[in-house]
Amino acid sequence: MVTWRVLGVGTAALAVAGGAAGVAVGSAGDAPPARAVAAAAGKPLAGKVIVIDPGHNGLNYKHPKTINKLVPAGPKKKACDTTGTATASGYTEHAYTWDVANRTAKLLRAQGATVKLTRPNDKGVGPCVNQRAAIGNKARADAAISIHADGAPASKRGFHVILPGYVKGYTGPIVAPSKRLGYDVRNAFKKGSGQPYANYVAKNGIDVRTDLGGLNMSTVPKVFIECGNMRNATDAKRMKSAAWRQKAAAALAAGLAAYVER
Repeated sequence: MVTWRVLGVGTAALAVAGGAAGVAVGSAGDAPPARAVAAAAGKPLAGKVIVIDPGHNGLNYKHPKTINKLVPAGPKKKACDTTGTATASGYTEHAYTWDVANRTAKLLRAQGATVKLTRPNDKGVGPCVNQRAAIGNKARADAAISIHADGAPASKRGFHVILPGYVKGYTGPIVAPSKRLGYDVRNAFKKGSGQPYANYVAKNGIDVRTDLGGLNMSTVPKVFIECGNMRNATDAKRMKSAAWRQKAAAALAAGLAAYVER
């Protein structure tokens, strides 16, 4: 048996050096494992599938009949979608989530991951929450995340990650892996974005809910993140900053990578 190894390459080194270092060695005529080759080429997430769900959509507000229709969301039906929130100056949640989702996807793709978004642009309607979950299910994603921003009282701020609670007949298989995913995302986001834990909901940045169709209808590990409170001046200033959105994306990519690389 030939044992292949990659010399001088670790995940962290690859992320920084882009795979310049690292040589697979073995006896002539044999091929190294695909993952080792991918890692040596600076693609540590090769073979991993990640689905990113940018919350809401740009034209939801023009189609109330569509987004208010009831769809499967677990034991009960819920509205297809909502318009989302916005900052006091009018920067919308749907624009924020679309931007951060694409920044995150770009970073993950650079590491070799296959990344799918639940909507193709920020100029449409929906899709409904059950359809967003179905995209991750169909892709057999290793991890899925729904990106949001909150609309809480202006005096409150901070971020939190929402995990699926146990819902009989629905979330049982994903509760445990989603918890691991959620903690990886929480830890990376706090470190990379500089955002504090939310001071108005959740505990230490972690909340558990059983009423979200996007989680209840998922068959793959999935979490939501509320990146901050758009009604709070401090959080809003950050979310309107392209530089901070890049930090947020890098943090999300790091959390997702930490989970799928296990």
